[in-house]
Amino acid sequence: MNPHLFIVNVEAAIIKGDRYLMITRSEQESHAGGTLSMVGGKVDPIQADVDNDAILETTIRREIHEEVGIEVSDSMIYVESKAFSVEHVQVIDVVFMCEYRSGEPRAIDPAEVEAVHWLTAQEIYDHPKTPPWIRQSIEKAEQLRNNK
Repeated sequence: MNPHLFIVNVEAAIIKGDRYLMITRSEQESHAGGTLSMVGGKVDPIQADVDNDAILETTIRREIHEEVGIEVSDSMIYVESKAFSVEHVQVIDVVFMCEYRSGEPRAIDPAEVEAVHWLTAQEIYDHPKTPPWIRQSIEKAEQLRNNK
């Protein structure tokens, strides 16, 4: 593993009222298959070279559209960043909070997203398939929402 190479991943804590749009990842996914997750994905290095203005926000909007088919507000609030390793590859993960704007969320590609859910923070915390890192991100998003 080259310690100087890494993937940048972004995730969206999408809010509508008091609920978050969460997905159940497909069992086919190699990382955290079958778990509750936020919508997100990897920054495309080619796109980053071509269009490096607001690349994280652009990536989030693209992933939201590709995975669940909805639109979110233009403003996004930074929640947190963290690093982890998947299959010997270092990942930098950046989470943003954004507001739902329009569209009916649906699982566009069943190989990637099994189901979509609007859940309160407490329902996310109590869900048996919520990984600890998702709980942590939602807790931080809730702190930001409550400090507004």
